[in-house]
Amino acid sequence: MAAVASDPALELIGIEKSFGPVHANRDVTMAIPKGRIVGVIGENGAGKSTIMKIVYGLHRPDAGEIRVDGLVVTHESPRDAIANGIGMVHQHFMLVESFTVLENIILGAEQGALLKPSLVAARAELLRLAREYGLQVDPDARVGDLPVGDQQRVEILKALYRGARILILDEPTAVLTPQETDQLFRILGALKDKGATILLITHKLREVMAATDLVYVMRAGQVVAERATIATNREELAELMVGRKVRLKLDKAPAQPGAAVLYAEHVGLTGAGGVALLKDISLTLRAGEIVGVAGVSGNGQTELLEVLSGIRAPSSGNIAFGGASITAGHPVDAGKMRALGLSHVPEDRHRYAMCTAFNAAETSVLGRHRDAPFAASGVLDYPAMREHCAALMERYDVRPRRPEQRAVRFSGGNQQKLVIARETAVPPKVLLVGQPTRGVDIGAIEFIHRQLIALRDAGCAILVVSVELDEVMALSDRILVICAGRIVGEVPAAEADEKTLGLMMANIGQGDAA
Repeated sequence: MAAVASDPALELIGIEKSFGPVHANRDVTMAIPKGRIVGVIGENGAGKSTIMKIVYGLHRPDAGEIRVDGLVVTHESPRDAIANGIGMVHQHFMLVESFTVLENIILGAEQGALLKPSLVAARAELLRLAREYGLQVDPDARVGDLPVGDQQRVEILKALYRGARILILDEPTAVLTPQETDQLFRILGALKDKGATILLITHKLREVMAATDLVYVMRAGQVVAERATIATNREELAELMVGRKVRLKLDKAPAQPGAAVLYAEHVGLTGAGGVALLKDISLTLRAGEIVGVAGVSGNGQTELLEVLSGIRAPSSGNIAFGGASITAGHPVDAGKMRALGLSHVPEDRHRYAMCTAFNAAETSVLGRHRDAPFAASGVLDYPAMREHCAALMERYDVRPRRPEQRAVRFSGGNQQKLVIARETAVPPKVLLVGQPTRGVDIGAIEFIHRQLIALRDAGCAILVVSVELDEVMALSDRILVICAGRIVGEVPAAEADEKTLGLMMANIGQGDAA
């Protein structure tokens, strides 16, 4: 066990929390030393977010004790946590986009009925904090006009303005480029040097190793290990999280690309109000090759998948696949694309890939539920569906192997495996995969990656969209970079590195970054 300072900034002692039959936290005990960056890691559902929400007053513990600077505290709401010097930066920012930076900073912390004195005082304090911690941002800029990295700075400034000495960051790099991530870690280092205590909730082990001093590992609602970061490594942390050895390096043979099976030529998509969502997209997918799409979330990846899969018709350009030519005047729906041999694993599995009220057997045939052997004369054959689902569960290691269980009751990783199993049960010519491991446990990530490589080696053309740059680099044979709805570059995976891709994701040339 790692040594902990004798005067921790924050202590959790025997915290218990249940939601109905789900025991989310079990006897959680942590001692967070002052002036350190502490990682809290674990698989999806391990209880790490719940324990942080308890600290911040969003949940009440069923049992246990919280101490701040040695004093027992009770947090009925975030207001109590803020009063005790605790701030939280959520994964999805809590900002009013139509307000300026300054207005967001003082929101909820105004000093009296008249705003002008509050704004004057806040501006002076904001400038001081920006200088002290390297958190420069224009106080008069409209938040909705700022890049996500600057919006995150505003969230941190909000917490500091309210006197936070303990700062909780929930998956803080999920929407950042590598360069923005590096800048964030420099800011966190400056905060630590000034005496702040930082709790970092993340699933990215490389970032844990780079940024933290101490790591707590949670599994099944419990703390199973505490390690000084300098005394551990990614492999040990992965094993502690999952409870077994995990291969972090994806072994794959070089691709053997075959014939081109899908072309997109000068494809554009116009949204509501005439906004250009996709601009002049051209790409080719070849059999036996994985093409990765890298980009910061919200730059057109979702729309690209929707157009290629037939969910939305292109506004301009042409898509050629399976003998069909898809244009604005001749759209093809998703069912037709499936019939031509294209399968699609959507980015949001709950909204677009399954009906969570259905059971696993029903989920396993969605999209083919009218076809034999699952239906005859319009009547579903439930025994055939259950038999099919059981076979998929065995092949794709979906747990528990219960075709009658409702989809909502499976973990995120097992839901994703079930969707991928369904979409590849009939080997597709083209597979589109959006965020293949979003919200998925590290053990399931390993399994899903192996399945995608096996499909590639069997001759499937695969397009993978992911905001996880490590994932794109590990899986892909070629990498396309998307920014503001446009493909801004292509890099062979063997030549890709984080710096190059990160600059392209921000649409910055190498010379511009000097």
